[in-house]
Amino acid sequence: MGAHRRKCDWCGSGTPIVRDMDPVNAEYQYWCEECAQALIIKGDPIETYRELEGEPIYGRLLEEHCTLKRFYSFATA
Repeated sequence: MGAHRRKCDWCGSGTPIVRDMDPVNAEYQYWCEECAQALIIKGDPIETYRELEGEPIYGRLLEEHCTLKRFYSFATA
């Protein structure tokens, strides 16, 4: 199944923008923008990730909403 047909693992309806490359639970790897933003705001951002849309959407969300100053890893294919 291609990324364009996949749905967010959390809400089941959004189009994924980011993949968690080191998930705590393997059932939750693909996240839509709204669910990914909620994770960041909650204080549990994805630390090792791959952007799926070709744009740094998740990176921008981290910049805008993350108050924790940790190092995040952009995973390459």
